[in-house]
This record gives sequence, structure tokens and C-alpha cells, in this order.
Amino acid sequence: MVEIKERPIQFSADMVRALLAGAKTQTRCIVKPQPTVTEPQLRELDAWIDGFTLSQQVDGAWQHGFVDAQCPYGEPGDRLWVQETWRKVSAECGCSEAPCGCPKPGDIVYRATQDDGDLKWRPSIHMPRAASRILLEVTNVRIEQLQEIREADALAEGVNSCEDGLETDGYYYAPEELYSMLWTKIYGWGNDGWNANPWVWVIEFKRVET
Repeated sequence: MVEIKERPIQFSADMVRALLAGAKTQTRCIVKPQPTVTEPQLRELDAWIDGFTLSQQVDGAWQHGFVDAQCPYGEPGDRLWVQETWRKVSAECGCSEAPCGCPKPGDIVYRATQDDGDLKWRPSIHMPRAASRILLEVTNVRIEQLQEIREADALAEGVNSCEDGLETDGYYYAPEELYSMLWTKIYGWGNDGWNANPWVWVIEFKRVET
């Protein structure tokens, strides 16, 4: 029996809501170290390369072991358990009527779907596996340059779920433009920024019922 590997992956509240709504089926993460495929290496892949773009060439080089990087999020068939901002309820709600439907002491609540004020939340990185409520199965992994994202992929990234948090000033932007804003909001303008056009892992997944 093949062992299914599980790894954690962190998502913001917007992206968690997109996952729960079934609107997010892809995510992009920076490749580290960045690919440095040489021309001699590419020539070794001549039969595979013909007719393909540079990103597809590098993807093929990675698949054939020429790129010195492995996807930290696994391969098709592996699973990702989602880490998100959370907390454990520590006290009764204080409602005068019962049953009130409020979480009880010891229950886990999630900021993405139950932001109940200024209570102290725990960051996603500190979420243990047992507290995770979302499990994803990796269906495909590839590498490409960030700016190669197309409309269908940007939609699969769940950009429509985070548009309200972007500085659009009420103007219309195509999904891939919204994604560039989202990336810049997270990574800024440095070496990992949109203009740097880094190579990224594209991880496609589907939600697994737990």
C-alpha cells in the first residue's frame, strides 16, 4: 500500500474562504533556488523541447532531473493540510438563552469564517494538524514564470474572493491583473516581486472531504 504524504500549507483568510467556496484550485509558490538551466542541459532535452515555450522547457528539465529543486509541497497524490488563523475557545459565550449555537470551551474557531472581534487569534503557522479543517489533494505540479499566468489560472487562484482587499479604486481589472496586485501586496517589489518575474511552483489541487 502506497503511503500518502501530508504537508502543511498556509493560506490567508481570503484564500481560505475561496477554498471553502470551491473557487480556489491552484496556488503559486516561489521556486527556491531559482532554476539555472544551462544551454547544454537544454540541448540534452532536444527531443522534448521542440515547439515548447521556455517555461515548458524548464518544466521538462525539472521533470528530468536537470533543475536542482524539488517541490516542497509534494507531487500528485500527496496531500496538503491547510493552516489558517485560529483560536481555541476558552470561556462560555455568556448568552442568556440556550441553546444559542455559540462555540463552547475547547472548540476550535477560525478567523476566516468566524471573526468575533478583537479576541486573541493564533497565527496560522502555529496551527497543529489536529486543528486543520481543510485537506487538499495535489493533482498536478509544474513550474513557470510568474507573469505567465493566464485568466483561467488567475480565477483558479481565487482572485475574485480577494478583490475587495485590493486597491482597484472601483475600476475593472482582468483576473490576471488582480492576481498581480495580490502578489505585490504579499511579496512587495523585491526579488520575489511581480516585476522580478520569478519562477514559481504551480500546485493544482482538489479538496478532500475529511
